[in-house]
Amino acid sequence: MVLFLFLVIALVVVVGAVSLAVVGGGERAALPDVPAERFADPLPPDRALRRADVEALRFPLTVRGYRMADVDDALGRVAAELAERDAHIAELEAALAGAQATAVGGPGLLKTHAPAMPQDQAAPKAPKNTAEEEGDR
Repeated sequence: MVLFLFLVIALVVVVGAVSLAVVGGGERAALPDVPAERFADPLPPDRALRRADVEALRFPLTVRGYRMADVDDALGRVAAELAERDAHIAELEAALAGAQATAVGGPGLLKTHAPAMPQDQAAPKAPKNTAEEEGDR
């Protein structure tokens, strides 16, 4: 019985000491307060997004998954980048189509060709050789 009381008292002392160390440790607490995990946006603001930027994107977990505001902000940034790229691609495709049309048709596509010369103004035929004329007779 004495041993049992000794173990109970020792257990209470150990639990009390651990509780005081954890709760009342002051600045040198055994378990410091953990700062709230917040989303630090790793997407670069000074350049266009790359595939590696999106792949490296990680959201902090909360009780029920991810914070919707963090996910919405990141998706908004990605959507804006995609819209900007789509507009730039459409602009480049239009410029390319215009350049190809000019290259295929050429700048003088609508100009008419020089009119053919009438038969009476055609270049005179070279005179036949006299030896050939005599051979023809």
